[in-house]
Amino acid sequence: MSKAETIRSAKLGKKELRLVRMNDRYFGLADGIRCAEGENADDVWRQLHDDAGKSDPKYFGFDGAKKRFLGFFPNGFHSNGYASQERNYKLTAKTKLDDLAPLEKAVDGSGYGEAVRTVLNTNMLHTVEKTRLHEVLRGPRADDFIRAAARFAIDGSKAHLLAMEQALKPHDNAKWTVATYLPYLWRPDKHMFLKPEATKDFATRVGHRFASEYEARLSLPVYESLLDLVPKTERELADIRPRDRIDIQSFIWVVGDYREGREAVYE
Repeated sequence: MSKAETIRSAKLGKKELRLVRMNDRYFGLADGIRCAEGENADDVWRQLHDDAGKSDPKYFGFDGAKKRFLGFFPNGFHSNGYASQERNYKLTAKTKLDDLAPLEKAVDGSGYGEAVRTVLNTNMLHTVEKTRLHEVLRGPRADDFIRAAARFAIDGSKAHLLAMEQALKPHDNAKWTVATYLPYLWRPDKHMFLKPEATKDFATRVGHRFASEYEARLSLPVYESLLDLVPKTERELADIRPRDRIDIQSFIWVVGDYREGREAVYE
């Protein structure tokens, strides 16, 4: 019998998670207790996170997430109240971006800084983030940033994420919100806007590993973990009929950020 080898470890709250390989099989352990096993390392690691996450005091699963969302918007995604508070302004920003800086032209184009500045007037970015991004878009790295964002929207590659980081760093604005804003508006069928604290809270509540894998540095594995959370959320919400990832991002935001006592919207 071969010796057990730890090939991955992480913290999930106070729990220590380990992925162990032995005799060509993988075992997931939470605080030394076996919770998952199988022949595929990634599948076992995901199952370990899912099972261990259920012990977090904030966990309430997707059923609890839907209940929380519908507590604020009883008529769900297809209501006037939801549309006016969470959806319409994102669609407006997307339409303006598509008109003034089309993705297919922004990929290799130049001089789109002023056009992109006109789509920053949403509450998705913090005031400081918007101010610093305005500086980027008025500066010598504007074309670099916009091209990198457009290319990332197309292929989601590490090289283009790094290029965005390099354009944003001199302005202390290499943030996930800023890096994902334009790709999300250009391609909400493929990308996701990342608001870190609300998304981490949501991931904790539904038991997804993004809660422990998140880091502030612009790292492709973090974004890939987010994109693993998104289709899982889409499947779990099929019964309340989200239309696209604008609805999915809004759902994550409402569940992860809205606070009890906020008035429900019954339209």
